[in-house]
Amino acid sequence: MRPGLSYFAFGPLTNKRHSLKHLARSSWSGERRSQEQPRLAKPSISSLFGESRRDSHSGTHSGQNTPPVVSRQPSMSRRSPNNRPMSYIDLLTDVPYHQQIAPMPNKSHAALQNAVGSAASLLDTKKTLEMYRANVTKSTDPAVAYEFAVFMVRTAKKAEPDDGLDPAQLLNEAKSILQRLADRGYPFAQYYLGDGFYSGLFNKNKPDRDKALTLFVAASKHGHAESGYRAGLCYEFGWVSSTSYAKAVQFYRSAASKNHPGAATRLGLACIRGTLGLNRNTSTREGITWLKRATESADLQHNIAPYELGLLHLTGFGDDVFQDEEYGIKLITQAAELGHVQANLCLGEVYENGWHGCPRDVALSVHHYNYAATRANPDAMMALCAWYMVGAEPVLAKDETEAYMWAKQAADIGHAKAEFAVGYFTEMGIGCQRDPLNANQWYMRAANQGYENAQKRLAILHESTNQDSKSPAADGKSKAKTPKAGKIGTEAASVNGRKKFLGFLSKPWTPNEF
Repeated sequence: MRPGLSYFAFGPLTNKRHSLKHLARSSWSGERRSQEQPRLAKPSISSLFGESRRDSHSGTHSGQNTPPVVSRQPSMSRRSPNNRPMSYIDLLTDVPYHQQIAPMPNKSHAALQNAVGSAASLLDTKKTLEMYRANVTKSTDPAVAYEFAVFMVRTAKKAEPDDGLDPAQLLNEAKSILQRLADRGYPFAQYYLGDGFYSGLFNKNKPDRDKALTLFVAASKHGHAESGYRAGLCYEFGWVSSTSYAKAVQFYRSAASKNHPGAATRLGLACIRGTLGLNRNTSTREGITWLKRATESADLQHNIAPYELGLLHLTGFGDDVFQDEEYGIKLITQAAELGHVQANLCLGEVYENGWHGCPRDVALSVHHYNYAATRANPDAMMALCAWYMVGAEPVLAKDETEAYMWAKQAADIGHAKAEFAVGYFTEMGIGCQRDPLNANQWYMRAANQGYENAQKRLAILHESTNQDSKSPAADGKSKAKTPKAGKIGTEAASVNGRKKFLGFLSKPWTPNEF
């Protein structure tokens, strides 16, 4: 099995294995670029249709090896007065941010059925659309028109050739309704329409991010927190015609004040690191405050804050964050449970080595490594490779084939150490068929990335080849020698044996390794 690539915020851990104390200190060194992009559930047809949505606080996933779909299920309840208010901001007052995403109609289409009657549920899709269309125009409630537009989008996606429906026509009609609602200042329609322009759904599959930004800004002014966050991202990363850190901070601050964890996280980290034009010397305390608020409202999509705050608590951070390793691990565990890949990788190391007051626990270490590895983290793949090389009975049986497979997956991603390891396994026939020529290719891939051990191994092999060609055997034929595998394949099933394997991959190369 090969997990699909995923994109995660704020970059991977360094390839060197070291304690989280070092990681916590380096996390705030200011070396990270302000342009690091967040893990964004970018708009797509599936997200707009509300497919695979779930409660952001549920821990369920659709498969062991599949990253969770990061979308939030909004509340179905909303206030929609019969008379159009002076402003729709009252619709969003005191509404949590995760309920401010364009509400998806449930299967019963309550608002629509209240308008047209329950008999619609007995009709086929085409007749249901006709009945809805005939009666929606009689309603003055924008929520009813909005729900009908979303229903048409959902229907367009699910339309079959024999349904007699034209998906393009349905999308155009839905777009027209949403545009009218957006012009009237209905924030849910503004966000949904902006989402559609961003993905290209409402623009012949051609993203129009400038038009999307205009709608996000409009919805944000009506109190829509998610729109404010999306506008901030557009300005920060230049997804529109221009980049403006000042405007990004403005929209992040607006969304964060409504407890949007994504906005609070980006604003908090910018304050602490001194990015987005902020002065870290004067904004650190504010950044810690935002990071704490983001931690309290973290969910499956925005799960970075507890991880970053946990790292700070491992060592303490000035006068603003006290050192408390137990609390730090608790926060990192919170992030891991919400699906943060780096948090799972960190916990794998913690339970492997017994760091920060935690016991050594092979089962937990393998569990967290496996979670990260099945989500395309190459460091976790190599960690599992090392565990399988030495085994840890009775929790984990030694399995050289499985070790090779994990190293191969990491190498396919482009991990230099993994490429070197696959070269070694292939040269020695560990977990795979021995193939010196293929091994040489893997060594070259690692060497081209500057991996020193691979470069030295290639030099040794080249020298050995030259010596063999100059010193033929007595019978006039050179006799190839089968290299012997080092001790890494026969180490005791223990943490110490695993460390020796990892040390073999990392330490400077010497000829007597083989």
